[in-house]
Amino acid sequence: METQGKRLIRRSVLKAVSVLPAVLFAPSVIAQQTQSRRTYVLVHGAWHGGWCWKRVADLLEAKGHKVYTPTLTGVADRSHLLSRSITLDTHILDVANLMEWEDLQNVVLCGHSYGGWPISGVAEKHEKRIGTIVYLDAFLPNNGQKVLDTNTPDRKKSVLEGIEKGELARSGPSAASFFVNEKDQAWVNAKMTPQPIGVSTQPIALTGARDRIAKKAYVRARKYPQPDFDRWYEQCKSDASWKVFDLNCGHDAMIDAPSEVVEILTQMS
Repeated sequence: METQGKRLIRRSVLKAVSVLPAVLFAPSVIAQQTQSRRTYVLVHGAWHGGWCWKRVADLLEAKGHKVYTPTLTGVADRSHLLSRSITLDTHILDVANLMEWEDLQNVVLCGHSYGGWPISGVAEKHEKRIGTIVYLDAFLPNNGQKVLDTNTPDRKKSVLEGIEKGELARSGPSAASFFVNEKDQAWVNAKMTPQPIGVSTQPIALTGARDRIAKKAYVRARKYPQPDFDRWYEQCKSDASWKVFDLNCGHDAMIDAPSEVVEILTQMS
């Protein structure tokens, strides 16, 4: 007959055996989760703010990733900081300093539209911290180029006149002109704020850091007509070091097609 002491010993052994798989496999599971967890820094375009990335950020965070969506100085929740001293360098440092002070490594850096300018400058400062760089329907500037250089003649004239008048910022187009889906147009219009005018006139200084990043992608939102974006898409398509993607949506792809944007970002990670 089994004594009470033997029963206690048997239960202890069975309990130890039952938790053994968890003890053995937990470290490997944790390691796997740590390896698959990535850090994303998502940079908005002109007249927008970190708010526009909410849908994409929520989806990435639900997958266990760390996501930063900084708002550039002078717009959206930082519109109270609008001043004449804001330049392209200000916006580059907004992102570069975030990466430095948060000690971010192996970052997936994505810029939308105007955001292509700041992220190109950030690559010059933190090339080794960036594992992937993605241009989402974005500008792909050359060394010495200014934002003003990429404007239409009418827009360029308007900006220069604004600078002469001492304006601090310029209002942008409507959400409809970005071909944002009708349901979200009112929300986007309510959120957009004037873009600091000083970012238009500073030449960007590039030495090729962007092109040295191992993983690079250009994403084109096809419902938004923009010849420069078409040209950069074809330029990247012809370069084996880049990947290109097409989305059937308006310019604000992070709003119109968040799931597809997340798929591209995670695929490039």
